[in-house]
Amino acid sequence: MTILFSQILPESVTAVFQNRAFIAATYNISVILILALISWFATKRLLLRTVKYFVEKTKNKWDDVLYEKKVFSRLANIAPAVVIYWFSPVFPNLESGLKRAASAYMVLVIMFVFKSLSNAFLEIYESSEMAKDKPLKGIVQTAVLIIYVIGFIVIIAVLMGKSPALILSGLGAMTAVLMLVFRDTILGFVAGVQISSSNSIRKGDWIVMKKFDADGEVIDIAHHSIKIQNWDKTIVSIPSHKFLEESFTNWRGMQESGGRRICRNLNIDLTSVHYLSQKEIEKLKKIHLLSDYIDRRLEEITKWNTENKADTSVPVNGRKLTNIGTFRHYIKNYLAQNKKIRKDMTLLVRQLQPNEHGIPLQIYVFTDTTVWADYEDIQSDIFDHLIASSEYFGLTLYQNPSGNDFRQLNTGTENGPDKKDS
Repeated sequence: MTILFSQILPESVTAVFQNRAFIAATYNISVILILALISWFATKRLLLRTVKYFVEKTKNKWDDVLYEKKVFSRLANIAPAVVIYWFSPVFPNLESGLKRAASAYMVLVIMFVFKSLSNAFLEIYESSEMAKDKPLKGIVQTAVLIIYVIGFIVIIAVLMGKSPALILSGLGAMTAVLMLVFRDTILGFVAGVQISSSNSIRKGDWIVMKKFDADGEVIDIAHHSIKIQNWDKTIVSIPSHKFLEESFTNWRGMQESGGRRICRNLNIDLTSVHYLSQKEIEKLKKIHLLSDYIDRRLEEITKWNTENKADTSVPVNGRKLTNIGTFRHYIKNYLAQNKKIRKDMTLLVRQLQPNEHGIPLQIYVFTDTTVWADYEDIQSDIFDHLIASSEYFGLTLYQNPSGNDFRQLNTGTENGPDKKDS
């Protein structure tokens, strides 16, 4: 065999193969690699199958999530490195290098295991009721990032045979650069902590942020951004730190209260406001929601006028009912008997300052539902009735002249008496 090798290979190569130390080293390396593969196969196949068997037998959900997120599978990858680390003293000349390489690999595996573990934790946590009040996705993502940074520093230190503290001290001069590179990450982390601690935003909240054209429901709270699905089904992604810098509206309070506000005006034409005549009073007394009010109010007015000897032949001398005041009380009574209006919340019908659009009569109430479609139906039904009822009180609702108004005006002018006479 030696003669055959000497004829085929150069003398230097033949000498290597004839070296007993080389043969022993090759043998030992082969044995270690085989043991490493066996350990990997045993943990990957046998151990994982055993773990899966017990996971399927238990009724707990958390162990299923740990298995699905490959926590055990990635942890099994550490077995070959442990075998190599244990058997490295077999090679005195390579012992230090093998140990450093095995240690660096084990740190890398632990980093990936921590990543899988954090994903499993988030899935378990977000399925609980507590996740609605305290979202932790941003904080967990930041923790994973910190572990990755520390892990890579440890890997570099292990491979170089230096202390991690020495590596970190060397990074002090790069602080400014790191601050610039990781600016969004740092801001996102601070924002995530503040949002979580103040409970200002939850998953499912209705958020309005006009600067970013956001008006919809929060669907995800991550480390760097918060995603909002608008009501038109578009999705807006806003940096987390913007919620600390810009103003936004969170409608959670409305949703939790169970009532949604109606705040809308009816603009009354100033020229249609007048004192009620006796004929009009008798007509309005037939309205069930007003009969008691009118009787009580007339008694008060008559008593006041008598005590103050008011000359009622001139309306402004005494007190009299007005059509706008009576209409205002009708609206209040109408809303009070409406079963879809919350009676334990503000119920207000008030007159605002007159302007170029007339006298605003504001309705300020809360519905008994926060569902958007139902809320709009209730609001529409109320104003359908009030708009139609205003004419019964001799009131005219104001609106800007339309093209049809001008056409009617022109028609009336052309067909007027002077035109016919000519």
